[in-house]
Amino acid sequence: MSRARQPPLVTGISPNEGISWTKVTIRGENLGTGPTDLIGLTICGHNCLLTAEWMSASKIVCRVGQAKNDKGDIIVTTKSGGKGTSTVSFKLLKPEKIGILDQSAVWVDEMNYYDMRTDRNKGIPPLSLRPANPLGIEIDKGRFPQKDLEALFPGMSADFTSENFSAAWYLIENHSTTSFDQLKTAVANLKKQANKKNEGSLAYVKGGLSTFFEAQDALSAIHQKLEADGTEKVEGSMTQKLENVLNRASNTADTLFQEVLGRKDKADSTRNALNVLQRFKFLFNLPLNIERNIQKGDYDVVINDYEKAKSLFGKTEVQVFKKYYAEVETRIEALRELLLDKLLETPSTLHDQKRYIRYLSDLHAPGDPAWQCIGAQHQWILQLMHNCKESYVKEQKGKDIFFPMVDLDSDVRPSPIGHLSQTASLKRGSSFQSGRDDAWRYKAPQQVVFVEKLTKLVVSQLPNFWKLWISYVNGSLFSETAEKSGQMERSKKNARQRQNDFKKMIQEVMHSLVKLIRGALLPFSLREGESRQYGGWEMKSELSGQWLTHVIQTVRLSSESLTALEIPNDMLQIIQDLILDLRVRCIIVTLQHTAEDIKRLAEKEDWVVDNEGLTSLPSQFEQCIIHSLQSLKTVLDCKPGEASVFQQQKTQEDVCQLSIGIMQVFIDCLEQLSTKPDGDIDTAHLSVDVSSPDLFGSIHEDSSLSSEQRLLIALSNCRYLERHTFLNIAEHFEKHGFQGVEKITQVSMESLKELDQRLFETYIEFKADPIVGSLEPGIYAGYFDWKDCLVPAGVRNYLKEALVNIIAVHAEVFTISKDLVPRVMSRVVEAVSEELSRLMQCVSSFSKNGALQARLEICALRDTVAIYLTPESNSSFKQALEALPQLSSGTDKKLLEELLNKFKSSMHLQLTCFQASSSAMVKT
Repeated sequence: MSRARQPPLVTGISPNEGISWTKVTIRGENLGTGPTDLIGLTICGHNCLLTAEWMSASKIVCRVGQAKNDKGDIIVTTKSGGKGTSTVSFKLLKPEKIGILDQSAVWVDEMNYYDMRTDRNKGIPPLSLRPANPLGIEIDKGRFPQKDLEALFPGMSADFTSENFSAAWYLIENHSTTSFDQLKTAVANLKKQANKKNEGSLAYVKGGLSTFFEAQDALSAIHQKLEADGTEKVEGSMTQKLENVLNRASNTADTLFQEVLGRKDKADSTRNALNVLQRFKFLFNLPLNIERNIQKGDYDVVINDYEKAKSLFGKTEVQVFKKYYAEVETRIEALRELLLDKLLETPSTLHDQKRYIRYLSDLHAPGDPAWQCIGAQHQWILQLMHNCKESYVKEQKGKDIFFPMVDLDSDVRPSPIGHLSQTASLKRGSSFQSGRDDAWRYKAPQQVVFVEKLTKLVVSQLPNFWKLWISYVNGSLFSETAEKSGQMERSKKNARQRQNDFKKMIQEVMHSLVKLIRGALLPFSLREGESRQYGGWEMKSELSGQWLTHVIQTVRLSSESLTALEIPNDMLQIIQDLILDLRVRCIIVTLQHTAEDIKRLAEKEDWVVDNEGLTSLPSQFEQCIIHSLQSLKTVLDCKPGEASVFQQQKTQEDVCQLSIGIMQVFIDCLEQLSTKPDGDIDTAHLSVDVSSPDLFGSIHEDSSLSSEQRLLIALSNCRYLERHTFLNIAEHFEKHGFQGVEKITQVSMESLKELDQRLFETYIEFKADPIVGSLEPGIYAGYFDWKDCLVPAGVRNYLKEALVNIIAVHAEVFTISKDLVPRVMSRVVEAVSEELSRLMQCVSSFSKNGALQARLEICALRDTVAIYLTPESNSSFKQALEALPQLSSGTDKKLLEELLNKFKSSMHLQLTCFQASSSAMVKT
């Protein structure tokens, strides 16, 4: 069965070499879950568990003991993970043997010095101390390897205090380059030292002989007097003498050893002071170390030292320690203020914020630094947003630049927020402006550039703000492990209490973002009091639909980035509302601009007719509508979480009315073109394409068009619009989700039919009235009288002229559009037949020849235009014939038939246009 945790692994030790009792810091992984979990620690084979201090799962502090091996591994054993391994080793150095009279950087305890002869510590009197340089000459260490000397003198030693001392080894090691004269001097020094030692003992005895003899004499005298007299007087006298002798001896001893004892007391006090300083140097040096580490930015070291000092001296009663600990607290308080200032400093990275919060938490800073940081970041983001708006407003008012309309579709550039592909990290280094063309930025209106900058700012700053809050909620601000569970629990409790406050912060940021965008693009949607705070833009002209589409795309991408942070949807709903309003406004503006573009189509009419009698105007109109709808495709499409742009009834009605208005604008454009006086025809707009073979012909044709011809062209265009264009546009409206398409189509068709009827009546009036008006004068030319006329010899000229005029109308219509011929000819025939019927009915009486002549002309006209007869014209011809007397004899009928055949034969060529064709009749 496998253990719950991995075996310990030591990956580092500092320092990695040293003598016995060196304090080391061991670092690694899985070094135990607590002090009780640590059951074994060996360094170079020596058990160091007694001095081990478990700090964390990755850190242990201990002292190296008396190890047998010079170099070895560091092995940690825990209950949870068992015996571990090590990737590093520790080198044990031999301690340097320092003599009593040798110079040293540390204090050597004279009462417990290291005896080189016995290789152990013991206390000895000062008189037994021996000099470190017995020869008394300068030592010159040789470069002979130690191993070679050990091999040359096996079992011997160069230590002159050792029992196996070798003089040769000592001289080779310390005086290999010393001259012979110096060696002789060394021999003399040895002799002097031996003599001084003997003389010193003798001189010590000689210096105390007088005192010794006086004391001896006094004691002898006392003894003799006591034996001889035995009286009280003698006893008192002797006692006084004894006291005097003792006092004198004491004074002599004090005088003799006062200087030595004074030096010893001073040395003892100095030694004690140094011991105290050495033992508590951590506390005494801590204020200065704190200052230095703060300057270097090593806040972790400062915090660890402070925690250690607090545990050792926090409750001390020693005045010196209290004084120094107060200095430490003063510097720690200054560090708290410094860290808090750095925490609230903007801008700063999320990593730095977490680091400073942990420092302040470890230093037990008052209040809640994490929440203070969240509040400061919130205010900073709001300030950045408003500063961004103010800078662009000032720039707009200062430059007053005109931004021309550019084709966004042909302007190749990256997505406004290219860092969406990096949503996980939200590197705003990823950025809005990666690869951005400066020329495009110059062409873009200030409002568009501002929205991009603003959304980039929010998308780059809000993720860190949100992640800071998440870390605050789950407690990871204070520890990634379970080392500080208490702080984590307090953090979670505080976060639960402040959820509503943070929600208000996010909502305030979202409201500011939306209102700033509304102030730049939809100022009419702001309340009266909000215009000054969020508006201030100079709205000389509203943005085009293309720029609004670009802005919508930018806001959408920003919304997607914020959604990726798992921010609750209710906080982002206000952005969805903004997107919906922008989409609606974009549709309205696009349709309005489309209506203006269509109104200008009249200037592009070249009056060049194709084989179907159409100009390019209907096609241009349809393409303009299609292009407009295609530009709205991304706006009309609903992204996840977005509502349909047509969900509101008012929007449906506004879009429907604008669509009807667009159709009506084009209908008015057609009417304007068709009714334009001849002198108002503008040919200056025609594009001069020298490669077109029909260039001059087109201009000539355009410049010679009559008003009747323009009416016919307009009628042909109306016919095509009714049968094709309007239906195609209705399909495109439905395809793009427009509401009320039936109403748009119905109203537009009715308006188009009304225009068609007006134009048709105008053309018929132009063409039929002259023909109808010429009938009556032609009939009665030369004082013709139906009561008194000759036998008919054929059809009279007035009818032939009328037929020629009708043929001219036929030719004119056929030249423009043969599909219009039946409709026009039928109406012309109706007008002529109606007039002819009226004239016949107005005749009071006919003679026989008059009746025959009238019947001949009526039948000739009826038979000639038979293909274009309608019920109305048939009725008129019937009424005209009924007004005539009936033919009574067969001779008259035969004559009538002969005259009709003669007429048709003589005008066969002219009447060819009235022959039946495969085209169907069109009723009015």
